[in-house]
Amino acid sequence: MGNALLITGAPGSGKTTVIRGVIAGLPVRAGGFVTEEIREGGERVGFRVSALDGRAGILAHIKAVKGPRVGRYQVDVAAFEDVGVAALEEATAEADLIVVDEIGKMELCSPRFIQALEAALASKKPLLGTILQAPHPWLDALKRRPTVELYRLTERNREDLTDALLARLRTEVRG
Repeated sequence: MGNALLITGAPGSGKTTVIRGVIAGLPVRAGGFVTEEIREGGERVGFRVSALDGRAGILAHIKAVKGPRVGRYQVDVAAFEDVGVAALEEATAEADLIVVDEIGKMELCSPRFIQALEAALASKKPLLGTILQAPHPWLDALKRRPTVELYRLTERNREDLTDALLARLRTEVRG
């Protein structure tokens, strides 16, 4: 069995909601980060990265003026590293459960993120995360690692998946 439980699914399918539900149902110290959409007038204009300890920053935005471009968004690598990557590094050192939401193209713009993710995976601590569904060479290789269990989220299995992940992680983490 793997120590990394990764959820994949279509954008907006509820991956972050499942992550939050699992964290809420486990009496352990979770650390890491989640990403959430920024909407203006009903339109998605960017993404916020939020550490589980409350720190937050802008991961990417359509109005950003610097940073690598992913689709229509400019990625603020420095802000992501200050919040998300720092939270991942701290979680690897201190938490019982490492949370990485999301492992995707924007996050891969940071070499420090890749290093921190590899360290988290090597730590053998349980890791709960989300990963891009679309094809990507590096991410596809990650999905195939023997230490990774991949879960596909659909509209029909959302509640069942939360329960299954809770049951699976209760065997891995100590509260």
